[in-house]
Parts: sequence; C-alpha cells; structure tokens
Amino acid sequence: MLIRKLFRFENAHIVRNCSSDRCSRSLHGHSYQVEFLLEAHALDNGQMVYDFGLMKGAVRTLTDSFDHAVAFWDKDNADYITACKTFSARWISLPVSPSAEQFSRLMFVLADAVLKQTEMKNGEADVRLYSVIVHETQTGYAQCFREDIDNPRMGLIRLEDIIFSDQVRAEWPDPEMYEKLKRGERFINPEVVPQVRL
Repeated sequence: MLIRKLFRFENAHIVRNCSSDRCSRSLHGHSYQVEFLLEAHALDNGQMVYDFGLMKGAVRTLTDSFDHAVAFWDKDNADYITACKTFSARWISLPVSPSAEQFSRLMFVLADAVLKQTEMKNGEADVRLYSVIVHETQTGYAQCFREDIDNPRMGLIRLEDIIFSDQVRAEWPDPEMYEKLKRGERFINPEVVPQVRL
C-alpha cells in the first residue's frame, strides 16, 4: 500500500547548462510541491501505513529548510555563490544542480535517511520511502525512485555535501538535528503526535 504526504516551499535557483536561456542564466523562483510516497505491506496499531502527523517532524523540518531560500550548486561560479551567501540569510549549498530532477533526489536522500534512522513506536512495519515527486510548476514534475539515488550518471548526493546556512539551522527545533542525521543517530517517534498545524 502507498500513502502520500505533500509539503510546499518557495525557493530560488539558477539551473546552469540547461537548454532554457532564462533558466540557465537568471536567478528565478518556483512554488514547489513535494510529495513523499511511503510504502508498507502491513498497518500499524492505528490501521495506518504511517501516521501523517509523524511526517511533521524531521522530514517536514528539512523540507521547510528550502522555503524562502536560495539553493545553489557548489560547483557554480564563485562570485555567484558569494552573492547568494551575502544577500540571503537562508541558503543551501548542494552537490548537484538544483533542477527539479535533482531536488527529487535530494528530498529522497534526506527523507530516506530520516526514516531509516527512526525508531517506530506504534507497530509500524516495513515502512519505506517508495518515491519522491517534486512539482516545480503546475505542469512539470520530476519523480525519483530508489534506483535513482545511487545512479553514478546522475551525480552523487551525500548528506555531508548538503550545507544549510546558519540561519536555516537556527530555525530548526533542534539545531543539531542534521549533525545527528549525518552521524546515523536514532530518531525516536513520539508515542502520541501533538496536534500542530503546519
């Protein structure tokens, strides 16, 4: 069975070397929608694959990190990177170009790491990330599957190569969350999910 959780964020970028002149040479933004599709072949104690409220923890925090931020490829022009860091408190340095395709892979890597390191508390079984869909516009999206993550023709994405600005990290409920994720520390799901509107 599959379930889907949708999050949204606004982000600016330049996608170098693409065919569209405007896209490859001008800073521009998108209203992104990110769909996380989770798969399981059993249900938890509440007869759910995975409580949607649980997705409002680390996965939501990491996704929200891209909101009102500029994302840039760490191989881009040095002056452009300096300008991004100088004129935006919220920025993310990426080991790949910030195309919709690479955003779907990035979101997969982040969410997959969280789920793999999460200790389930309500009888969840074999829950895993099935795919991630990133809608860059109303008419275009990219979908990443597990086999796309380790594809050498698409570029390597490692947690340690994704760098969040000080301002982004300062806004996290736990500023050490990402360091814990990179170290492989466990995330513990709460017994009861507090009602928080996001």
